[in-house]
Amino acid sequence: MSASSVNVGTVRQFINRQEKKSLLRFITCGSVDDGKSSLIGRLLHDSQKILEDHMAAVKADSQRWGTQGEAVDLALLVDGLQAEREQGITIDVAYRYFDTERRKFIIADTPGHEQYTRNMATGASTADLAVILVDAARGVQIQTRRHSFIVSLLGIRHVIVAINKMDLVNYDQKIYQNIAAECRHFLRTLGVQDVRVVPVSALYGDNVVKPSEKMPWYEGDALLEILDSVDVSDNRSEDLRYPVQYVNRPNADFRGYAGTLVAGHVRVGDPIMALPSRRISTVKEIVSYDGKLSSAFSPMAITLTLNDEIDIVRGDILAHPDRAPTVGREFDAHVIWMADQPLLPGKQYEFKIGTHYVRGTVKRIEYRVDVNDLSRHGAEELKLNEIAVCSISLNQEVAYDVYDVCRETGSFIIVDRMNNGTAGAGMIRRSTAVKTVEVQGNVYAERLQVTRQQRANQKSQLPCILWFTGLSGAGKSTIANAVEAELFRRGYHSYLLDGDNVRHGLNRDLGFSDSERVENIRRIGEVTRLLVDAGLLVLTAFISPFRSDRKIVRELVEPGEFIEIYVSTPIEVCESRDPKGLYVRARQGQIANFTGINSPYEVPETPEIVLDTAVLHVDDCVTKVIEYLEATGRLKL
Repeated sequence: MSASSVNVGTVRQFINRQEKKSLLRFITCGSVDDGKSSLIGRLLHDSQKILEDHMAAVKADSQRWGTQGEAVDLALLVDGLQAEREQGITIDVAYRYFDTERRKFIIADTPGHEQYTRNMATGASTADLAVILVDAARGVQIQTRRHSFIVSLLGIRHVIVAINKMDLVNYDQKIYQNIAAECRHFLRTLGVQDVRVVPVSALYGDNVVKPSEKMPWYEGDALLEILDSVDVSDNRSEDLRYPVQYVNRPNADFRGYAGTLVAGHVRVGDPIMALPSRRISTVKEIVSYDGKLSSAFSPMAITLTLNDEIDIVRGDILAHPDRAPTVGREFDAHVIWMADQPLLPGKQYEFKIGTHYVRGTVKRIEYRVDVNDLSRHGAEELKLNEIAVCSISLNQEVAYDVYDVCRETGSFIIVDRMNNGTAGAGMIRRSTAVKTVEVQGNVYAERLQVTRQQRANQKSQLPCILWFTGLSGAGKSTIANAVEAELFRRGYHSYLLDGDNVRHGLNRDLGFSDSERVENIRRIGEVTRLLVDAGLLVLTAFISPFRSDRKIVRELVEPGEFIEIYVSTPIEVCESRDPKGLYVRARQGQIANFTGINSPYEVPETPEIVLDTAVLHVDDCVTKVIEYLEATGRLKL
C-alpha cells in the first residue's frame, strides 16, 4: 500500500470522526474581572488545543500586556483587541473553537462590564449552555445576576457556575458552599433547573480540565468533563420551522424557496403551510448543495420546491399545517435595550422576526425588571441595558412562536429607523390579540383594561402561589393557615385554598382515583392562576401527589411565581397523628387509593422550601416561609 493511500485513508478516518461528534455552543459570562478570558485560555491550553505559533505570540504579548508578571497570561488567547489588552477587560464577543474525542465546541467569551451587556446578549443568543463565573473572593455581583437573568430569558436551560479564583481564598470549602447555594437559589428562581457548580482556579488550572488535588472535598467532575457530557438535546424544537430567505427563480421551470431549516425536519411529500397566508401544499423536492435529498433536518441550508404554485415571499415561514406557529400583529415580549437613545412607547421601529422586516411600535412598557432582586417597576422609557416586558404592535401580521417553543422564530431585533442600528432584542412571551377564538366561534378571551401588574402594584406585593404539598397529616393546612394569618396581620392580600374545603364545592364531583386526582389539581391550578392574576398571594394545601401535576400548575404562571413548599414530615409521624382516622381506615382496606398506603406520593425534586413538622414548630415554619418571601422580594410594604 502506498504512502499516499495511507494518508488519504487517515484523512478520511479523521473526517468521519469529526462528522460524528456533536457540537456544543456555550458562553462564558459574569461580572468584570471574574476571569472569563483566563478560564477559556486555561481550557484551551490544558486540553492542548493551541498551535505553537499562536502560543509563541501570546508569550511575547504577555511581556507587554500581561498581568501575570513573568508568567504567560492565558487571557490574551481570547482578548484580541488592543483596547482589551490595554484595559485587561473583554469588550467584544470573542469566539474560540476546540474539540475533544467526544465533542466539538464553539465558545463565546462575553464582556462583563454593564456597558457591554448588549454584546453579552448577542453571544448568548445562539448558546446551548452558559458558564457563569463568580470570583470566590468577591462573591455574587449585580452583573452576575444581570447575566444570569439574560441567560434565563434567552432560553438557556443548562448552566455551569464556575466559582473562580479559589486559590485566593485558600480553596475554602465553606466559601464555595455559600456562593453555590446563593447561585442555585437565584437561578432556580429564574426557572433554570440544570445548575452545576464547580470550584476552579483558572490561573493554576484546578478543576478546569482535570480534577484538583487541592480541593479533595469537591466530589464532582471537572469543568471540561461536564461540558463533554452534558445533554442539551432538550434545547431544540421538534416542530418544522423554515423561514424563507430567498425565492430562487433561475428559469421558468424552477421555483424554489431557499433558507435554513431552523427547527424540526421535513420530507418529500410532507404537507406544508405557508404563513402568514395559511396556504397549503406538499413538498415536491428538497435540494441541497450535495444534490436532491429525501429528507432534511435542522440546521441544514436547503431549497424546497412545492407541488402547487402559491404566493410565497421572503420572510414567510413554512411549517407543518398541524403544528404551525401563531399568526398575528400583537404580542408581549421581554426586551433588552441596547441603544444609547431610550426606547420610547409609540415611536415607530423596524422589527426583524426571522427573515421578515416589518414596522411597528412598542405600545407600552408593562414593567421594567430590576435584575438584582427581580422586582418589577413601572417605566415610561427603557434605557441602555435595561430589561422590560413590553406590549408590541406590528403594522402587519407575521408568523411567530413563543420563545420557549422555538428560539429562532420567537425572537426578534428592533432596528432604529433613523440610523439603521440595532436598538434592542426581544423574546416573545405570548400573543396579546384583543380577541382570540379559544374553543368555539362564540367564545373569546377579552383583554382587560386593568392589568395584573396594576393589581399587584395597588396591593404593594408581588403575587405568587405558595403550594404546600405533603402526606395527609403532615401539617399542610395548619401551616398554611398560620402563614396566611401572619400575612393578614402585616397588611398583605392573600387567599387560602384548602384541599378539603375545595372538595366540598368546586371539586365535589371528583373521587380519588389517579385520573380524578389529576383533574382536581388541574382545576385548582386554573383557580390559583386567576387569583395570582388578581394580584393575590395564594396559599394552597393539597396532597397533590404527582410531580407532573405540580409542574403543570408551575407552568401556568410566570417564573418565580410558583413556590413549592414540601412539608416533608415522615409517614410514621403523619400516621401517629392521624387526626381524621384516615390511615387506620386505609390500613383496614376501607379507603382505596390513599396516598402513602396504597397510592404513591412523588416527593418534590427541587422544592423552594422544605418543612419537617416532626422537628419544626408551626411558628418556625411560618418564619421560614415569611423569610423566603422577603428574601425574594414578594413582600414590598
